[in-house]
Amino acid sequence: MDRVTITAARDRLSTLVDRARTAPVYLTRRDREVAAIVDADVLRRLLDDAEELADIRAAAAAQDEAERLDEVPVPWDEVRRDLGLS
Repeated sequence: MDRVTITAARDRLSTLVDRARTAPVYLTRRDREVAAIVDADVLRRLLDDAEELADIRAAAAAQDEAERLDEVPVPWDEVRRDLGLS
């Protein structure tokens, strides 16, 4: 894991961006990690995965809520038929 102070990163940004292609480079201030340089493709995948995980959690929460309220889900075939999508 690479850690670089923000001050040092100013002078070495191009090199740090190249290093970030293989692993994140953490930027520090007062010995605390405050930011990171990551490869753009890695960031895109992480954001896509985070969105997918948020959707999965929301679906699970909705299912838990339906069970807690004793609600009966409407079958997808019935919804499609009611909307004229069959």
